[in-house]
Amino acid sequence: MPAATRPSRFAIPVLLVAVAACGGGNGSPAPAGTATPATASATARATSAPPPSGSPTISSSPGASPAAPASAGAVPSGAAPSDHPDLAAVHVALAPVASGLDQPLWVTGDGTGRLFVVEQPGRIRIIAGGNVEDPPFLDITDRVTSGGERGLLGLAFPKGFGTSNPRFYVHYSGADGATTLSEFRLAAGSTDRADPGSERALLVEPQPYANHNGGWIGFDRDGMLLLALGDGGSAGDPQNRASDLASPLGKMLRIDVTTTSDGRQYAIPADNPFAGRPGARPEILHFGLRNPFRDAIDAATGDLWIGDVGQNAWEEVDVARAGQRGLDFGWRRWEGRHCYDPPQGCDRAGVTQPVAEYSHAEGCSVIGGVVYRGAAIAALRGAYLFSDYCSGTLWAIDAGVDAQQTPAVLLETGESISSVSAGDDGEVYLTDLRGQVSKLVPAS
Repeated sequence: MPAATRPSRFAIPVLLVAVAACGGGNGSPAPAGTATPATASATARATSAPPPSGSPTISSSPGASPAAPASAGAVPSGAAPSDHPDLAAVHVALAPVASGLDQPLWVTGDGTGRLFVVEQPGRIRIIAGGNVEDPPFLDITDRVTSGGERGLLGLAFPKGFGTSNPRFYVHYSGADGATTLSEFRLAAGSTDRADPGSERALLVEPQPYANHNGGWIGFDRDGMLLLALGDGGSAGDPQNRASDLASPLGKMLRIDVTTTSDGRQYAIPADNPFAGRPGARPEILHFGLRNPFRDAIDAATGDLWIGDVGQNAWEEVDVARAGQRGLDFGWRRWEGRHCYDPPQGCDRAGVTQPVAEYSHAEGCSVIGGVVYRGAAIAALRGAYLFSDYCSGTLWAIDAGVDAQQTPAVLLETGESISSVSAGDDGEVYLTDLRGQVSKLVPAS
């Protein structure tokens, strides 16, 4: 890892999302009136990283996109007016919570008020009183393939986690980089240590390339576990996996981990949109994603928010409102709201377009965030906050508006942001890949 300095064009920490912005084709120019982040600073533009060179060339053929089920379609535009007309006027700051972590990628709560931090090499740490506790809550470095876009990528606790339900779930890169979704249990008689020998692998999916692994896992309001997977890697989705319903890659999966069925380590929810459809993976909830690295379920509404890392020109934020199933987010035909493959005349029919986007003049890899539901910053309640790994900019949009929005800049953090997430109380925490966890607070 390089020295702890702000990312520059030529020296950014190696992170699963840094490489995810690799080139391989050209997005179309932004049409007139295209929304880009408001008041983005010259500093942010100067520090965004360009796509790495030497990326594979995309296929010249876009391939056929499967038809979505009847419930799919574009998120409607022209929704109610924003309840947050001047988010850019909200003044916030970052307060240090803990430092000295090893490539932290995610912070979450377990329902007890504690903070759990995922470290990319394969550890989960508990933060208590500003201190990082030793030994780790879980250490599976012996089975995690880490480096670049691989590693321990996701952590989720089910409702009621604790002594009555000792199970929790992780997503990591296993042997040969295969996506591995596993269940672990608390160690006997402990609430602050997990048993690394208790692993029960639920899903193991080979990865054709080393990049675009996705990463996030989380529970929806029905108690189903969601798993976000990238398109399998390379550049430009050369095998068009994101649109292939026979592949789990480039998808948001949804499974029932409370039981098993049909020889699987999990059950298929009956209301999944492709359950029972011949030739389709029944786990699929949504498709057409490139690299949904960081996502979230809104604790108040059940809406699913997705930060989908772009190819070489546009980063996007997508939303699936609670109850929506089978949405097609358009990759590889679309990068944000712009044609990618084909470069012109791409079909918009049935595609759910992003509610926010920004160009690579403003960053390089979107870090999807959360809807703010805390109490400390009243003006942000109901706003969706997200960031970018290269620029460190923290943006906000109104989570209640379906039409495309221009993100408002809340803060130029100067950090290598790898996640924007929430604790049990709804307050927002950010991880800096260089080792720090911070809390979003009102500016003094």
